[in-house]
Amino acid sequence: MLIVGRPRGFDEEMVTAEAAALFAMRAYDGVGVDDLVRHLGVHRNSLYKTFGSKRGLYLAALHWHFSHVVEPLIHRLRGSRDAEQFSDNVIHGGGLDLLLLAAVERAPADAEVAAVVTGALQLLAQVLEDVPVLPPGRTAGITVSELLGERLRVRVMSAPAGTGSTG
Repeated sequence: MLIVGRPRGFDEEMVTAEAAALFAMRAYDGVGVDDLVRHLGVHRNSLYKTFGSKRGLYLAALHWHFSHVVEPLIHRLRGSRDAEQFSDNVIHGGGLDLLLLAAVERAPADAEVAAVVTGALQLLAQVLEDVPVLPPGRTAGITVSELLGERLRVRVMSAPAGTGSTG
């Protein structure tokens, strides 16, 4: 007797993309499995069967983010005309929040996350070295750090009032 499992009831790439957006908004520790189930509309068992764990989904989301957000950003940055356009793409148009949160929250404790973050940061620095937008005497690494710091500042400054915990 052949037992056939039920077909998957969700689009794995869409769920991964939505998880990436949720993790980018609230970070890994700010998202529980119940939040994922509710937000993604996927049953808990299906989530575990497909991704293995919350960390498995997070890693899938981070890899999705790298291929669908960071790499296209790198491509746009290569076409920057000047430092202002380059900076604006990183600070306002890049969608780098998941990468930034991963760098701060998960990379110090998770080697696989650290490898993805390191790769992305190295690509950003390489683009800065390849595109003539660096001010004289500046290194690509410092400039990337400043731009990402500015992205964090913009993120905080644009956060809606009253969304913090009173708890």
